[in-house]
Amino acid sequence: MKEAIELLKKHDLLRVIDDELDIYLEVPHIAYVEVKKEDSKALLFTNVVDKKKNKKFDIPVLMNVFCNEKAVKLFIGDGDKIGSEIESLLKMKPPTTFSEKLSTFGKLFALKNTIPKKNRGKGECQQVIKLGSDAKLSDLPVLTTWEQDGGPFITMGQVYTTSLDGEMKNLGMYRLQVYEDNTLGLHWQIHKDSNHFFHEYKKAGKKMPVSIGIGGDPMYIWCGQAPLPIGIFELMLYGFVKNKNAQLVKSITNDIYVPRDNDFIIEGFVDTSTSRIEGPFGDHTGYYTLEEDYPFMEVTAITHKKEPTYLATVVGKPPLEDKYMGHATERIFLPLLKTTAPDLIDYYMPENGVFHNLILAKIKTLYPGHATQMMHAFWGVGQMSFVKHAIFVNEDAPDLTDHDAVIEHILNRIDIDDLMVSKGVVDALDHSSPKFAVGGKLGLDCTGDEIDELGITILDDLELLSKMRDITNEVKNLKQYYTNTKNPVTVITVDKKRNQKEVFEALKPLYENIKILIIIDEANQNDVENPYMLVWRVVNNIDSNRDLYIDSNTLCLDGTNKNSFDNFKRRWPDDVDCSKEVIDSLRQRGILDIDDEFIKKFQL
Repeated sequence: MKEAIELLKKHDLLRVIDDELDIYLEVPHIAYVEVKKEDSKALLFTNVVDKKKNKKFDIPVLMNVFCNEKAVKLFIGDGDKIGSEIESLLKMKPPTTFSEKLSTFGKLFALKNTIPKKNRGKGECQQVIKLGSDAKLSDLPVLTTWEQDGGPFITMGQVYTTSLDGEMKNLGMYRLQVYEDNTLGLHWQIHKDSNHFFHEYKKAGKKMPVSIGIGGDPMYIWCGQAPLPIGIFELMLYGFVKNKNAQLVKSITNDIYVPRDNDFIIEGFVDTSTSRIEGPFGDHTGYYTLEEDYPFMEVTAITHKKEPTYLATVVGKPPLEDKYMGHATERIFLPLLKTTAPDLIDYYMPENGVFHNLILAKIKTLYPGHATQMMHAFWGVGQMSFVKHAIFVNEDAPDLTDHDAVIEHILNRIDIDDLMVSKGVVDALDHSSPKFAVGGKLGLDCTGDEIDELGITILDDLELLSKMRDITNEVKNLKQYYTNTKNPVTVITVDKKRNQKEVFEALKPLYENIKILIIIDEANQNDVENPYMLVWRVVNNIDSNRDLYIDSNTLCLDGTNKNSFDNFKRRWPDDVDCSKEVIDSLRQRGILDIDDEFIKKFQL
């Protein structure tokens, strides 16, 4: 971590905060605000305390280490370049000339660095060793990020596990809830490798060893969230990108090997016969994920460097630090995705779609139905299977990150006959599906030519709003977007008093003026003038099997919070919101320099 901090300083990417700040809400709120700024920097908190326990820490806290694209390139590298290297390996052919043989040999020789190296003896991460009752989680400045969180959570923990036979290794990034000084919750989800290993140990009636790294090379963090195929140890990716082996040492109280340069290692074992309620937790969806049963580990040792730094992140509503990590992942893994979808040209997962809720893909369309075939391919591939909404465009479409241009391109090509509604696995964090981890999928084939005009008459916003209010006083506000396209978008807020299909039916007399209607709640800080957060809200809140309504050429998406009006049986979670008192206090003390417009824009 010290090397990372010096690198950040050298490139003017670090802000040092010496004010006394509480690990309860204050530190994470500052980082949450910082990551939303255009000139976002990493933050080093040098004076952190736990006011509830009247405790002062001598351990600094580093947050927002992947603060922007420049920081990602410093710690990971150029995503496009790394992706090209992977592509060249995937396309490698038997060499025929001497120069080709030399080139091929060089590439294959470099692959020796992908295998992590096990070292004898102890690493820097084990300069200080605390065992048994001396290993206290309360000695670490573990943050409580949100008021409704079930407790403090480790948010940048590198979770190292191994299969029962020891053949497979895994590095995952999971939130970790601190219960007591020696008990740590493990939120590995049902689709993850660690969960598969857990069931092997459970079936065998054995305790499962787990070691958790904090800090060290920031590259470990990115590797831990990389969408690698099952069975590929994520630290092999570290070796490939860095062109040097990850250096590992054996944990003190179990047989798990961990990076020798981690700042902290938390070791322990999981009793596979029991579980514990974990959560709630304000997660990267921008909503709280609710209480669920998860495994937990009993801590047997905590080791660390002599002068460690505690690394943490903060999640909530976008944009977040994962925005920059996610964009690097897109570039690097594009060649691997092409192996199962060979006609894929490019893809983009906007951060306000929280990645798994929305994907745009550009393909080389070769025949009718090609986009639909690609949808099935995407929904059958690894972590792509969690994507809820997929929009496909042809190779002549604008750059996928040119938002206005590509949206206009899409809206000029949406044909209701080319929608595909399906059902499949969704991320375990998804709250909108009627059942846990299974929900609707919506695919849009926008690879064709512009559709014909369908003869709607565009009214101005005030006139259309007035006509809607003549029909129902539930409609409170309205804004139209992209009225220059074949499929203008009308967004309305409502005071929800019934199932929105009834509102959709009531508004039929106005369908000569509406092509795409999106309904959201008047409550929850929703603002029809804020399209960035509208996208976040709608793709989070809809399940296409329940919330998509079609009448002739008019399409409606119900992005409201679901309740008994919708026969929704699960508990709908609250938004992740900052504590107003904490934000006001930080502003008054001059630690946060933001105005009310900033708070409104990002719905803090």
